[in-house]
Amino acid sequence: MTSQPAAAERQRDAERTKAEILEVAQQEFARHGYAGARVDEIAARMRTTKRMIYYYFGSKERLYIAVLEKAYAEVRDMERTIEVEHLAPVEAIRTLAELTFDHHDLHREFIKLVAIENIHQAEHIRKSPALANLGTPVLDLIAAILDRGAAGVGFVTEADAIDVHMLISSFCFFRVANQHTFGALFGRDMTAPEHRDRLRAMVGDAIVAYLRGTGS
Repeated sequence: MTSQPAAAERQRDAERTKAEILEVAQQEFARHGYAGARVDEIAARMRTTKRMIYYYFGSKERLYIAVLEKAYAEVRDMERTIEVEHLAPVEAIRTLAELTFDHHDLHREFIKLVAIENIHQAEHIRKSPALANLGTPVLDLIAAILDRGAAGVGFVTEADAIDVHMLISSFCFFRVANQHTFGALFGRDMTAPEHRDRLRAMVGDAIVAYLRGTGS
């Protein structure tokens, strides 16, 4: 009869192996896209077999979906840790914009995965019940900031939480996702350290000006 400690250790080993596979797979999918990534290469880097990867994930598509689920879950976990309720609305929305900038800057593989999945028109995200029900905690946070701002500090522009989230995310996403084409066309690396502080402040200034109606 199998002992409970031995069974628990095997479960921990399995979870650890799955996590390691996902880590390597995320790098491969971010580098080569869904079509270009090879499970054989992931197995080689893991020093395991393709059969073992399929044992845990079933297929290349299911592995890719698991990578997306992991990446988006990490973003949602980050969103749940944001604490700006103690700040005045202007500083709260500015801080939220700056933290979004920081997250996109530090998680460039996630940006690549989002860009790749947009090429596929969210085909794989739509197949994931986990992603369909994951929600966006930051929307509740933005909505609360907008309510406080409209009541007390002159947020006059009519915009809902999704509008504001899109405006912040588009700036932060573009800087990373389009760095190569932008650099080739205009001769500026938007991700270079000398531009970071200015662009980080810019996204905060832009969202505050928009909400206060001073941007036109």
